[in-house]
Amino acid sequence: MTPRTTDRLGSWLWTAQRASAVILALCVLAHLATIFYASRGGLTAAEVLARTRGNGALLAFYGVFALAIAIHVPIGLRTIATEWAGWRGRGLDGATLLLALALLAMGGRALWGLYR
Repeated sequence: MTPRTTDRLGSWLWTAQRASAVILALCVLAHLATIFYASRGGLTAAEVLARTRGNGALLAFYGVFALAIAIHVPIGLRTIATEWAGWRGRGLDGATLLLALALLAMGGRALWGLYR
């Protein structure tokens, strides 16, 4: 990669991580508010799942949440690997992509369990 390509990628990753952080902050607040509401009402996990099954709005919300996680976490870990271990290059890019895909797959599996 040329320095210019690296700078462009770095700028894009920086922007993607900051944007995903904003989305995560909002999603975490909504998720915690839901947990507090459900637990204060005495709902069990089974009752909560019974209410969420088939709810398209919740599927969309948690889909955005899972996608933001799959973007934010690998970029942050990539930065840590670069700064602390000096890891750079295609190996790091590949590991970052694999982690993102794994998180996306796990999030998708959780979404399927929530929605079905």
